[in-house]
Amino acid sequence: MFESRNGLWNQIGRVLVMVGLLALSGAAPATEQSQQRQQGRNANQAAKQEARSGKVDCRAENQKSNAQCRQDKRDTKQEGRQEKRDIKY
Repeated sequence: MFESRNGLWNQIGRVLVMVGLLALSGAAPATEQSQQRQQGRNANQAAKQEARSGKVDCRAENQKSNAQCRQDKRDTKQEGRQEKRDIKY
């Protein structure tokens, strides 16, 4: 009876070790994915800020119509989205 208890504890110990190793093995890809998401967010936010300041500059210089300034802003934001996709995938 004592030996069967030891065998049971050995099996439980092995299962716990395997579960722990499996949990740790998933941490590295999750961290890498998290870093990619953060870089993508940073690129997207930078593009938005660049678009805002570009539109303000465009309006201040009054070289283009308001519609053209809006289109420039859209294009800048779209470039940021594409950069985010490039980082993410």
